[in-house]
Amino acid sequence: MLGGARLDIVLDVIVTVVSLSVIAQYAWSLRRHFVSVTMPVGTMVISAIVTLTALFFVFLLWIETRPVLAVTLGLLIELCGLWLFWAAISASRKARLKMAFDLGNPGGLVTTGPYRYLRHPFYTSYLIFWVGWAIATWSIWSLLPLAVITVIYVLAALDEERKFSRTEMAGDYAAYRAQTGFFWPRLPGFDNK
Repeated sequence: MLGGARLDIVLDVIVTVVSLSVIAQYAWSLRRHFVSVTMPVGTMVISAIVTLTALFFVFLLWIETRPVLAVTLGLLIELCGLWLFWAAISASRKARLKMAFDLGNPGGLVTTGPYRYLRHPFYTSYLIFWVGWAIATWSIWSLLPLAVITVIYVLAALDEERKFSRTEMAGDYAAYRAQTGFFWPRLPGFDNK
């Protein structure tokens, strides 16, 4: 039994460190990758919700034991989200993307890297990460903040799509939209706009 307790502690430490490291990388991107003049109110709200959710998930992670498989699977899913995040960073490095809910219109359309398949790979990466962490907590209570975060990311993505329709890129964006999925790749035979 003592070996199991030690394994739980080791897994809790690993998931906590990895998860908080991912959050730190997301925070880095706000300062170094996205180029809004000031931080939009919507981005501040997202940052506050991310902080509160992270604290809540750390609490859930440490209050009781979970199945090793759930923690391990959750951690692997988090790492998949992190991989997609960095792929999106790499593809959009020169695009000068704005933060979520910035009032300005987009300055360009990225169609390389994960953008070849997804219109919003950053939001997808964030959602994959949060789903992984929710699985790692193995708590029904993680579903409420996960639902809130999902709604916020959907609203942010829809806002960005509306902004494209107001630019000279509207036609290009409509063609791009017809070929790519919203948060997941377009699947043949399915209309996943």
